[in-house]
Parts: sequence; C-alpha cells; structure tokens
Amino acid sequence: MSSRGISDKVAIVGMGCTNFGELWDRSAEDLVIDAVQQSIDGVPIELDDVDAYWLGTLGSGQSGLTLSRALGIDYRPVTRVENYCATGSEAFRNACYAVASGAYDTVMAVGVEKLKDSGFSGLLRSDPPSDGTAPELSVTAPAAFSMLDPAYCAKYGVDADSMRDAMTHVAWKNHRNGARNAKAQFQSEVSREKIEKAPTVAGRLGVFDCSGVSDGAASALIVRAEDAYKYTDRPIFVKALALAAGPARGAMDPDYDFTTFPEVVRSAEDAYRQAGITSPSEQISFAEVHDCFTPTEIVLMEDLGFSPRGLAWKDVLAGTFDHDGALPVNIDGGLKSFGHPVGASGLRMLYEAWLQLRGEAGARQLDEPELALTHNLGGRPGACVSFVSVVGSHLDSGTA
Repeated sequence: MSSRGISDKVAIVGMGCTNFGELWDRSAEDLVIDAVQQSIDGVPIELDDVDAYWLGTLGSGQSGLTLSRALGIDYRPVTRVENYCATGSEAFRNACYAVASGAYDTVMAVGVEKLKDSGFSGLLRSDPPSDGTAPELSVTAPAAFSMLDPAYCAKYGVDADSMRDAMTHVAWKNHRNGARNAKAQFQSEVSREKIEKAPTVAGRLGVFDCSGVSDGAASALIVRAEDAYKYTDRPIFVKALALAAGPARGAMDPDYDFTTFPEVVRSAEDAYRQAGITSPSEQISFAEVHDCFTPTEIVLMEDLGFSPRGLAWKDVLAGTFDHDGALPVNIDGGLKSFGHPVGASGLRMLYEAWLQLRGEAGARQLDEPELALTHNLGGRPGACVSFVSVVGSHLDSGTA
C-alpha cells in the first residue's frame, strides 16, 4: 500500500478541545461551539472565513446540520463522516486533503460525541443487521481485546505475571500522565496495587485496563502551508496521513494470532514513507496512540515500529514510553485517562501534538519536540481500521 501524501502542503493554525468526562449539563451542540471557539481564539479569522467543515461523530448527530445548526453557519458545505474510533481522525484527514487539492483555502475539522446521555456503557453496542457470519460482532470489545494478552504470552514465551506487570504499567503511566492534564476525564494517579486488584471485565482485563466512556469535542483549523504564518507564528505542519481498512477476516483466518493489528502495520508503513521516516523509534519525539485497553498499547508499540517484536512488554517495564522515557507515549493520559468520546478522540490526540509542538503543554511539556505521531484504531483485533498521522513543528527544507 502506498500513497503520494501531502507532506508540508497543509498546516494547523488553531485547535480547540473541551474537557472530557461525564458532561451531563452540556449538549453536543454546546461542546461543538466550545471546541470551535477555542480553535479560532487568537487567530485573525471569523467563522464566515472558513470555506468548509468536516464533522466526525459516531452517533451524536446526523448530517452536517449537527454542526451548522450549532454554529449558525450560513450555507457552507459540512460533511459528516464516521469511521469507528477513527472518526475524528477521518474528519481531519478529509479536511486536509480538501485544502491540499486546492479546493479550499481554509477549512475546519470537528469531532464530537455525547456518550453518557445515550446510556452507552462501552460493553454493548448496536451493530447493523448481518447474516451472522461476522464472529467479531458476537463478543464485547473488552472480550475481543482481552485475547491479545494470552496470545502475546503464548507466541513470545512471556510469563503471565510479567505481562500483567506490563499491562499494569501502561495503566499506571497513563493515569499518572492524565493527572497533569486539567482537561482529562480522570485526573488522579492510580497505584499499581489498585489497578491489579480492580474487578475484572473480560479475561484478565480489569476496570483500569479499559478506557472510559466520555463526552467531549475537539477541532482543528487547517490552511495551506504557505499561508500558515498569516494566522500564527507557531503552526504545525502535516507530514503524513495514512488510513487502512482491513479485510476483516481475522476471526476466521487460522493464520491470525491476535498479536498484531495488520491494519496498523500497513498504515504506519504508509505514513512513514510519506514523512520520510526510516527509524520511528528515534525520529518520532512522542506519540499519542489508541490505548483502548492496556494490552492494545503494548501490541501497538511493535506494530508502529517503536519496539522489536516480542519485546514491547520489556520496553514498557523499562520506562521507555513514560513521560521521561526515550519515546513518551500518551503523555496527555491517552484514552485511558483523558477519555474516549469516539468522534473526538482522534482530534484530541492532535490537540496534544499542537500543544507540545508549540511549547504550551504546561506541566507535561517535553523538551523541544519536533515530530509527533497520532494513531487511532477502530473495530476489533482482526477486523479494524487504522489511522496514523505525523505532524511537525517545522517545514522541511525546500518546501513551501
């Protein structure tokens, strides 16, 4: 799989993100307005200057009217997109392509979700009618992702207690990071003992191995790279956008062993080609990845090329991906601590990249990061979509 990419052709010049959490007193429209207003605060632009919008939401609105009604937009194109948990990233990807194509000069990507009011628990969901031959739809998400743990141990000869320690470290790390984030759903550190003694949900996954159910919204203002400095002195530039949808045969494929997400491997390879990255563990400054469950993050470290196969659990325990490690991962708390309002999560990851690359991340600020990776995963092991972006603080030499 390969694509030409749009490296350094578009830039983000404004971003916004609401608090994530149980926002019972705020509607989806309230959240959209808040995120959008944040993205244009301090930017010399009005909403009337935005040529087109892309709205990502899984189930908190139908059609572009969800956004145009909230913002009072007069007759601008608003495209509503959905792609499982990669929905916010999909809104961003399509908005970026629209600017890179020359169709528009200024666009906005917005993601929003109100899950708490819907009664969504994270366990059960409504799937489209089928003929019953899609086995991945017959189990809950925690049950599906819990299979990563024993499969990984069996393939790589990892002791079950060591794997449990690595899963616990992921949860501990991400809650510790989220405690530094005033917008996170969960802002308290959680001890390793509490994580390991929590009630189980599926397999060996306990409550703290699973991401929360949240409300929230995020947005990005996108322009052509050559125009970026008209709007801000610290834009961030898109280096790569890659999306892969798999054949969804994993549950029936005897060769699929639940120790990898092939879609992630393919989308990462494509993104690295676009961005000219040959050694991701050395060239990427930090990453925001889809830690829907703790073993997911461990497997992703290998699929994204941050750890050799079968060794990510060791790197996790060694602190490689901690805030002060060689390659910080989920320094805003990730899905585990920041929360997971499905339509907003992808843009929330980019929001952390925006803050870090501009030096505005406060207590969790890294030392002069240059390249950030964001990753979304939607679906189940063996049947999913995967998105990878790479964004940077500088234009490459010789580009616009």
